[in-house]
Amino acid sequence: MRHVLEEARIHEGVRGQVSDRNRDVVEEVERAITEHDVVVVGMKTNPHPKRVVRALENAAIGYKYLEYGSYTGMWRRRNALKMWTGWPTFPMVFVKGTLVGGADETIAMIESGELQRLLG
Repeated sequence: MRHVLEEARIHEGVRGQVSDRNRDVVEEVERAITEHDVVVVGMKTNPHPKRVVRALENAAIGYKYLEYGSYTGMWRRRNALKMWTGWPTFPMVFVKGTLVGGADETIAMIESGELQRLLG
């Protein structure tokens, strides 16, 4: 189980700020993972989202791509996704609503056939 600060240990005066900050980004990703079997969350100029997208395309696996800024832009909004998932880097790849990791993990799943089995 992931270690997260208990709500009771967050002062009631700031709980709303903690729970609502950049909620729209998280909700957009939540909607996408309910509507699409494979969702890739990435950012501009980062080569790793491109790697996983290329691997998915080469394997003829459909996906939804969401992009949030670049290294210097929208980092606060992307941080909400990191806090929500606990995954520290981009891309974040979801398969059937489950976070499976980033580029390396997803490419390994494609190469082993595991991702195709999950989608089967």
